[in-house]
Amino acid sequence: MRNNWKFLVVIALLSSAVTLAAYNLLGFNKRDVIFSESAPTPIGRLAALTGPTNGPGDFTYAAEAATPAVVHIKTTVTRTVRQQQIPDIFRDFFGDEFGRQQGPPRRQQGQASGSGVIISRDGYIVTNNHVVQDASEVEVIMTDKRSFKAKVIGTDPLTDLAVVKIESGNLPAITLGDSDALKLGEWVLAVGYPLDLESTVTAGIVSAKGRGIGILNQNMDRNDPKADTPIESFIQTDAAINPGNSGGALVNLRGELVGINSAIASATGYYSGYGFAVPVSLVKKVTADILKYGNVQRGYLGIIPIELDSKRAKEVGTNVGRGIYINEVVDNGAAKAAGLKKGDVIVKMEGQPVDSDAQMREIIGRRRPGDVINITVSRDGSERDFKVELRNRNGGRDVIKRSEAPSASLRSLGADFEELSAQDRQKLGITGGVRVKRIYDGKLSETDVEEGFIIVKANGKNIKTVKELQDILSGVKEGEGLMLIGMYPNSSRMYYYAVPV
Repeated sequence: MRNNWKFLVVIALLSSAVTLAAYNLLGFNKRDVIFSESAPTPIGRLAALTGPTNGPGDFTYAAEAATPAVVHIKTTVTRTVRQQQIPDIFRDFFGDEFGRQQGPPRRQQGQASGSGVIISRDGYIVTNNHVVQDASEVEVIMTDKRSFKAKVIGTDPLTDLAVVKIESGNLPAITLGDSDALKLGEWVLAVGYPLDLESTVTAGIVSAKGRGIGILNQNMDRNDPKADTPIESFIQTDAAINPGNSGGALVNLRGELVGINSAIASATGYYSGYGFAVPVSLVKKVTADILKYGNVQRGYLGIIPIELDSKRAKEVGTNVGRGIYINEVVDNGAAKAAGLKKGDVIVKMEGQPVDSDAQMREIIGRRRPGDVINITVSRDGSERDFKVELRNRNGGRDVIKRSEAPSASLRSLGADFEELSAQDRQKLGITGGVRVKRIYDGKLSETDVEEGFIIVKANGKNIKTVKELQDILSGVKEGEGLMLIGMYPNSSRMYYYAVPV
């Protein structure tokens, strides 16, 4: 089923924003950022969701409350277009050096469009990461036609969220609702700027919750429990959304933000009845982290999980048919320290039944290192409760601020790398090296580096493994560069490339 979703899902580049804690103050650049959050009112019936004067099924109150806080985001994206390489058959004929006689990479500009949501009266806006990713300019247009240049404050590709800032005051900030209280079948509205149209409101119902559709995790390593894995636990809705809605608001009938519209499932790329939004419970945490710490603080449980159904339960030899089977516990991880072990089945977190990997990741994703989470596991036919203190990616309990986090990663280079085999090293007469396997976009695409280039030194240090390259890159501070020295197969010449980081 997951593979079918991957085939159907098209990232719709929708855009949206979110409001944070009720009068919750977050220190940011020696200023306080104030967000507005709804009161914890129980939501059990449809009538309870309506505004003060409208009746069930009347969307006017919610539309009027939410629309002023949803903005149009236009971006200018500058990308590098690489010249087509000369086919190997001609390179063999004319010689290796001639084969690399290509013109310099060309820079091309393009325009993109999405949506965003004002979350504070002084100009902070939440949108999707994919709306502002690689943007050289960001423009925010209000419903009253005012236009502002925006600055990207921070992004989180693992949840597809971003925060941008415009310099203005007394703005119409949205109120954050409670996505946990959403019920299946509940009415919701999608507000955004689809297909480059002006502000548009559509209505639908909540079709599902905790939906994982495989958009964000295509490059994740499922066998690394400490890797930065994407969090997908979308609210599914049938409110009509299209390209351009990305980053826009999903609101309840009180006009409160309950999700950020992010994707659609469609064979054509346009609305076909399935839309997906990041729940506001996750948006609150990610946005607060970006504003307070400069980067998202992630807690790690330290397990390799298997989502159970009747078939998988039989395969792993457990009598529990639903839950998260712990296939492995990581040394020095939070789970092992708390007493969890291989063969346990997580059935509850914070008293809430858990039966999907997406749901588990969302619950953990709302918390930071050092937070304690209550976990109930099934072990030997009985349930046991554990208090687990989450850890950071380094195994500690402290938050890692942006200044302490790696300033760059291999992902920023926009390429895939592989280590050389012993046979390749012997053939080339070198003791180590890392091959550039594929260049797709990013910093390397802005240079003359070609696929197949073998990096033997980075910033003056010998490179034998991909991890060594990552370690050097992580030590490069903002504004500094990366000097790569290496060679191409069938050529004894050494090449030097300066890569802006």
